[in-house]
Parts: sequence; C-alpha cells; structure tokens
Amino acid sequence: MNVLALKLSTIRVLRRVNELTIEDAKDALRGTTLEIYRFLLKSNKPMGIREVQRALNLSSPSIVAYHFSKLEEVGLVKREKGDYVVSKLILDHSVRVNRFIIPKHLFYAVFAIAVLLIELTILRPNTINREYFFSTAATLIFVTIFCYETVKAWHRGEL
Repeated sequence: MNVLALKLSTIRVLRRVNELTIEDAKDALRGTTLEIYRFLLKSNKPMGIREVQRALNLSSPSIVAYHFSKLEEVGLVKREKGDYVVSKLILDHSVRVNRFIIPKHLFYAVFAIAVLLIELTILRPNTINREYFFSTAATLIFVTIFCYETVKAWHRGEL
C-alpha cells in the first residue's frame, strides 16, 4: 500500500511540475532566487549548495537549499549527481553570450550610437539644415533611451 501511495504522490508532483507555466517561473525569479539562478546561468556548470553559498556570500547553506528548492519546483533547475544545473532557460530581456548575460537593449544602444556617429561624421552636410538637425536629435533621443534601459535592466538584474 505504501509503494502505491508513493507512486501516486510522485505522479501528482510530476503533473504539477508539467502544469507550471513560464509565468510561474518568472514569479519565482525574485531577489536571492534570481541571483542564484543568474549565478548558475553564468557558471554554466553543475554547482553545489556550498559553492553557491560561498560565491554569493550568503549566510548559510540552508538559504541556498531553500532557493534551489524553489527553482526546482518551477522546473528551472534540476539536480544531477548532488549538484544543481539549469534545466530551463528564461531570458526575456537578456541574451546569453557564453558566460555573460547581456540586456537586449545594449545591442540597440550600440546600433543607435553607431548610427549617431555616422550621422555626425559621414552624413554631416556643409551647412546644417533642419532635416539633419531633426534626424540627429531623434537619433540622440534613441541613444539616450536605449542606454537608460540597458543600465536599468543591468542594475535590476532582469532576465
């Protein structure tokens, strides 16, 4: 009877994990849980509880274990040979390049800066007319917005 009850409870847990949506995972990614998830993404290798605790200067391994259990519950990490690895990648506002997680707005900012530099050097007319001034001002506004969004995303640690 106990074996049957255990199998049924395991099936219920598996169903619940499969029913979890991306929104549930995003809701779980806040504060220290997000910090641990980002650290696992950047490390790109299986990490143990104590390794994460030491690397992130957290007060105790039980805190890391709690956040790992939250991540495991929503299906973002899984346990392999005693260590944890990322099992699902959620990067809405970022792009992963090797070990780096870069906000998407950075690419837009770099492109806008390149356009602004081209406007100020190559496309600059001898006499500055209103069309040139307007297009340069618009590009400068785009550069400002994209740089602001990049810094804001980096500061908040958004994915």
